[in-house]
Amino acid sequence: MIADNTLKVRANEVEPIKNIKDIAKIKQYLLGKSNKRDYMLFVLGINVGLRAGDLLSLKTREILNDGTIVDKVTIYEEKTDKKREFELNTSAKAAIRLYLDTLKEVDYESYLFKSRKGDGALTVEAAHKIIKTTLRELNIKGNYGTHSLRKTFAYHIYVNNIKTNPTIINTLQKMLNHSSASVTLRYIGITKEVISDVYNSLNL
Repeated sequence: MIADNTLKVRANEVEPIKNIKDIAKIKQYLLGKSNKRDYMLFVLGINVGLRAGDLLSLKTREILNDGTIVDKVTIYEEKTDKKREFELNTSAKAAIRLYLDTLKEVDYESYLFKSRKGDGALTVEAAHKIIKTTLRELNIKGNYGTHSLRKTFAYHIYVNNIKTNPTIINTLQKMLNHSSASVTLRYIGITKEVISDVYNSLNL
């Protein structure tokens, strides 16, 4: 029980990556590594918005059909056991293809994010360390981990759509399986920004 609470606290504490230039810097850095798995991890994480456990549980057969990357993937979330469908956009597909093209042989029954220590999946703890270490090496200030990928996905959907689609927060709430819109706003760090803007706009 203590371990579960610790993980929840850690997930809530990490931040989304809000700066687009930082995202580009991270992608370029990971792209420069010989093993493209971590690049695929980052790109998929910020483009599909899955929890880390669900992302790392993906099997190759779930995203490939006769060698072609599928448009839509269906999973059952580990935490909620709810059915979740998500689409693979152009960036996600390109990252997957880049990684698969580096493999000598594609095993449809293997995990997409294989551990380098065996045939099992990359663990959440290992993925957390990859993200945290990468951002530290790039001197990107803040508290980041695997949950930052999901938060980054949600944050940028919100800021890119709120002006033209005021109901986007309700859509995000459903996508993230949150109990309320206020929970979603707090989750992606918007509440603090809004409060800060209110204070800064007041000059009596």
